[in-house]
Amino acid sequence: MTDDSTISAEFSVLPITIPPLPSYPVQATHYIYLRRNAPKIATANDTRSLFLANVPSDSTEAHFRALFTSLVGAGRFESITFEQDKNTAISSPEPAQAARLAALHKKRKREDEETQSAKDEAAARLPDTWARRLHRSGSTAVALLADEKSVDSVLKAVRKLKKSKKYPVWGEGVKDKAPPLGSQWLRAHNKLSYPGNDVVQAAVDAYFTVFNRREEEAVQLAKRLRNEPDEDGFVTVTRGGRAAPARRDEAEEAKKKMLEKQQKKKDDMQNFYRFQLRERRKAEQADLLKRFAEDKKKVQAMKEKRGKFRPET
Repeated sequence: MTDDSTISAEFSVLPITIPPLPSYPVQATHYIYLRRNAPKIATANDTRSLFLANVPSDSTEAHFRALFTSLVGAGRFESITFEQDKNTAISSPEPAQAARLAALHKKRKREDEETQSAKDEAAARLPDTWARRLHRSGSTAVALLADEKSVDSVLKAVRKLKKSKKYPVWGEGVKDKAPPLGSQWLRAHNKLSYPGNDVVQAAVDAYFTVFNRREEEAVQLAKRLRNEPDEDGFVTVTRGGRAAPARRDEAEEAKKKMLEKQQKKKDDMQNFYRFQLRERRKAEQADLLKRFAEDKKKVQAMKEKRGKFRPET
């Protein structure tokens, strides 16, 4: 366990009492560090959110609901998002073409279509094999409270704990609201690891339903984007007779040929200009020689006209 001497001053320290367990019959103190949530990309709920660091590994929403209730009373806590929930989100079927084109064009759907799509994607996921997830040591979370006033109340209550030394007991008031750990947890995992054939078949059918729908959306979207240039002014290269865009290697090859053609044209123009320059220099040199010869003839004619010079004695 760490104390508040090793944490930044911007965090408040929330000590909690870990009760003795059969496997470890010693009472311990755990420190949770919290501050106002201030992510790099701001959201509408930042003012009523708290960023928590060093959450216990057995944390659940029920545990934090009971914890905040003991601090500021019921009705202040709404929900919590753990680091694991953000980093290990279950991926849904994402065809290659749909993933590549989704960033180019987004079309708003009707509410009923969005609801149906969410249901299909949820049905496409295999059931979870753990009745309760554990978090890695030192992980983080974001707690959403009712309003900004609730955030102030929590921070104020945390500061008072340091003086009273009466720390909240972790897990107190949870009871049956969270699945148990220990041997029951492992037995539940073993049971959930072998779902029935009907459950697996239903998930597979739902998966391909979502996959086929997204493939169709990708084809329709490719038709609309066939003649639309991208940000750099390039038009997506397509193969004859196919509505979807060409593969990435084909597009790169076409781009390479186009650049080579432009470079060749540029070199030809440069050579053409060099030829003109050489011809102009030759003409200037010939004109210079011609004028020199003419001047030489004039000087000779003047000498012959004036005759031989005889100085006076």
